[in-house]
Amino acid sequence: MRIIEVTGKSLERQFLEMPFSIYKDDPNWICPLLNDIDAVFDPSKNNFFSFGKCTRWVLMDDDQHPVGRIAAFINEKKAFKEDHPTGGCGFFECINDQSAANMLFDQAKSWLSGMGMEAMNGPINFGENDMWWGLLIEGFQEPFYGMNYNPPYYKSLFEQYGFKVRYEQISNSIDVRKGLPEKVIKISKWVAKRNGYIFRHLETADIPKYSRDFKEVYNDAWKDFEHFTAVTDATIEETIRKIKPVMDPNLIWFAYTNENEPVSFIMILPDTNELIKGLNGKLDLLGKLRFLWNKMTVKHTRMRAVIMGTKELYRNQGLESALFMKLQEYAHSLGHYRELELSWVGDFNAKMIAVHHAIGATFSKKHATYFITFNDTNSLV
Repeated sequence: MRIIEVTGKSLERQFLEMPFSIYKDDPNWICPLLNDIDAVFDPSKNNFFSFGKCTRWVLMDDDQHPVGRIAAFINEKKAFKEDHPTGGCGFFECINDQSAANMLFDQAKSWLSGMGMEAMNGPINFGENDMWWGLLIEGFQEPFYGMNYNPPYYKSLFEQYGFKVRYEQISNSIDVRKGLPEKVIKISKWVAKRNGYIFRHLETADIPKYSRDFKEVYNDAWKDFEHFTAVTDATIEETIRKIKPVMDPNLIWFAYTNENEPVSFIMILPDTNELIKGLNGKLDLLGKLRFLWNKMTVKHTRMRAVIMGTKELYRNQGLESALFMKLQEYAHSLGHYRELELSWVGDFNAKMIAVHHAIGATFSKKHATYFITFNDTNSLV
């Protein structure tokens, strides 16, 4: 076996299409849009290149068939905030062979070490952590779009190499047909009667305003978390570009004071996987036509809360309950939604886990973000 760095269109295609051999008999796997994966590695589409770098490789067997892949990247805004300068690896796929996995991990480690890194997180994304982040270790069911899905044996490949769990990522879900618990409904009604809060859903004609409001709330809501990095205008613009084809403005809600200060938000998207199942990740002419047809005819049954947040000064005032009530009213009026999966929560975020439980969410799946310091392994390229 040998590892080849991805350069040129042929290797780019092999990197993108390599997972088909891994999942060909897995009924739960839905190929993500290949354009979205490729955009991660395109400096003209991924603003993380303005403060970082990345590369990727394909592992070939002796017959020159791809049997694995991996990417490595450095986010210079975060790399030096750790105990050790830390890079990342991601987009890992591999046959069930520890020696093959070791070659891939070694290659990522060697490249990162050459860039001055002393540790590696993975599998993570060269982008925000709402997409392609973590290794699935519980809940091997059909994934929501943007959530990593992998065979169960990947856990052993990571841990046998020497990776340790850094934190677990818990995803919980709500049965939309059951509705919210009575306690949440009472709280939301109490909030609605209070003078001082206004609730609005996103208006596509005024996206720049809501983008500014999102940035203001997000950067306040998440500022106290370890290794927090403020979201930038470029990242927000890139996110909007990605979600615009599938978003429903009535599923994205903001709370404001009566002085029009944005204080809380929730962003929910219909599950893109319900539109792209069967497209094999391709948005060529036929794929685009099928996507548009599905968009017009498919009634979504699943949606996912991508992110939510409340400014520190406005927590514990029932705003989350009120926002979920607005969403329930809209979803029930449509009649076809069955499941809402909430964005994953790190096991370190006890407050948000409590919010999930309070609104009646139950366990859906678990991912893990692993880490390894380079002096923990004996394997080197």
